Amino acid sequence: MIDVQEHVYSDDPKSGHPDVRTYLKDVAYFFLGNGRIQAAIQSAPSGEGTPLGLLIQDPDKLRRKRDALTMDPVSGLEPTQITLASGGREFRATRPETAWVEGADIPEVIAAWTAGSIRVRETFSCPIQHEPLLVREILLSNTEDRSVSIRIRTGCGDCRVEESVVLPPAGDVRRVLGYRLASAGSSIRLETLPGRPANVDTEGEWARAGRVRFDDPGLDRFYQACARQLPAVFSRSGRVDASIWQYNREWVRDHSFMAEGLTLTGHHARAGVLLRRLLSDFVTEEGDCLDSSERRATDDVELDQNGALLLAVREYALWSGDREIVSECWLKIRAAAEFPLRPEFRDPASGLLANRREYWERHAAFGIESGFELMYQVHPSLGLAAAAMMARWIGREDEAFRWLEESNRLRQTVLAHPKFRMIDERGFIKRLRPDGTIQETIVPRPDSGLPAGVPLAAPIPHLLRPDSSTALPIALGFVPPDDPVCKDTLKALEELWNQDWSMGGYGRYHFSSEPDCSGPWPLVGILVARASLEIGATDNVRRILRWLETLPSAKSGAWFELHGDRIAPPYAQIGIIPWAWAETAMLAVRHMIGFRPRENGLDFLPRLLPDSGGVRGDVPFRGRRLSFDLRRAKGPKTPVVRLDGHEIPEEWGRWAIPWNDRDMRLEAVIPEPETERGRDRRWF
Repeated sequence: MIDVQEHVYSDDPKSGHPDVRTYLKDVAYFFLGNGRIQAAIQSAPSGEGTPLGLLIQDPDKLRRKRDALTMDPVSGLEPTQITLASGGREFRATRPETAWVEGADIPEVIAAWTAGSIRVRETFSCPIQHEPLLVREILLSNTEDRSVSIRIRTGCGDCRVEESVVLPPAGDVRRVLGYRLASAGSSIRLETLPGRPANVDTEGEWARAGRVRFDDPGLDRFYQACARQLPAVFSRSGRVDASIWQYNREWVRDHSFMAEGLTLTGHHARAGVLLRRLLSDFVTEEGDCLDSSERRATDDVELDQNGALLLAVREYALWSGDREIVSECWLKIRAAAEFPLRPEFRDPASGLLANRREYWERHAAFGIESGFELMYQVHPSLGLAAAAMMARWIGREDEAFRWLEESNRLRQTVLAHPKFRMIDERGFIKRLRPDGTIQETIVPRPDSGLPAGVPLAAPIPHLLRPDSSTALPIALGFVPPDDPVCKDTLKALEELWNQDWSMGGYGRYHFSSEPDCSGPWPLVGILVARASLEIGATDNVRRILRWLETLPSAKSGAWFELHGDRIAPPYAQIGIIPWAWAETAMLAVRHMIGFRPRENGLDFLPRLLPDSGGVRGDVPFRGRRLSFDLRRAKGPKTPVVRLDGHEIPEEWGRWAIPWNDRDMRLEAVIPEPETERGRDRRWF
């Protein structure tokens, strides 16, 4: 049984400088890193916290925000600011314009502000991929026709840099600072560099990564943000916080999705490191997968994690061509496939997998009864099919056959069993009891440890449906997109939009059963967008993207786990969740561009949004490059797809791209829908 004290944290955001808080007014964080150093540029223009602060930490050490190496216990991030003194006045950034640098070879962040007659441009990057070094380039531009004497000052921990310079009339002065992580990872050394180091990508990581550009500015901004920041938050060993500054823990589920995100953005080497670490360190000999860095008792096991991991390994192997991971890690892959099939999980009447844990990790203390969770059937089913494919690669035909049978059995029970079918008039059913009835509500136990003020502690009915996890079978292709259950499910999920808040967005489930603060989750919005795009509900995809644009974090694309008034403590502060970047990569590459790998090539199923223009770029595929140019056009009535200049036919709504062990060029013209204002009206 899970100890309710596991959910209790001691970090009080009201204690200390405002910078120790994660959830500042209008804040956006820009994450940079190379696996040896991790940094976040804090842009807080509304006066709550340092307007332009620098957070640096060792990526191998998962810590709270207040424990960042650049956080002063008294003055917060204030010492990390650049202070300019001139003519008896001091200047610092107050409302900096902070953004990603477009077109840079590696991720760079620029912050622009003024100090009287001086324009200041600060650029942050990690240009040397094999060193724990963050570089900060400061460009001071004099707008007057006379020289100006200024004094530059900044600091970091016990280090200080101070220098007097003279700006020539209408001229510039450039200074470069280096923040180097000490070998023990416990301190930062601040130094003045002779110039900005050249981009030294000795491992070719950014040269090998995917390059994708959408014509739609909003789509492009979100994709670039995920592609830049997801690799930045991992250590070289594959360590990453499931929610930065929040949990300081790791999950097989979250990390498997992150591995898929790394794969889809072309960071295959990092994905391989992460997946090998998960298989080695997070899967037990028996096949149990850790969650929250813990091994669980039978009733509390998250049975979806095994399937999520197996899917991620297969996707990585198909994209990268690294099938050696299967033979290297076969014992753990086999154990992960077998674990959910153990008799302690399997219900003898239905064959479904049972426990007392639900997808979003509520458990018996919160009122979850013994029964069958939808995603604890769907992910094991999909994972077993993935394991069967990998088993065939190494000649394990008997296991492949048996796992595929078990995969199909679970799927058929969920979709068609006369008593235990997990579908009704509202779409997918989240949770069934062992007798086949639906668990519609939950009642927390008296010892649940819920703080006063959360909805689950209120004297109201606590509804278990609808739940956003029911969109996952649609997004994952567990059911065909034209099946009526898809439309019914997404229609029911509309109840989760803008529930007891007014800012828009989806909650992860009905707010009445929330043991935390209620509020919208950006991650959930992207997940529902994936499912919506699968069934052609492009209006809803647009609505979700427009909502994401309204959030302050849209500036950087680093999404908070949720938006709400969290009671901290006893709960942890709200963190930045890398899983959302992975969902963005899936939305863009798998659903919009439509690349889906298979054993002998790729399936191409483009689903560009109406009025979105096109998308172009190139991605690594099994050691080669696949370049593509997809355009929306009003002329053709049917899509025209060419591979290396030769038109290829459509087959069952998709185009097959064969694997030829060479670079390839794909071009496609997709008809613009002839509907009102060019929009697709197939939504609910």
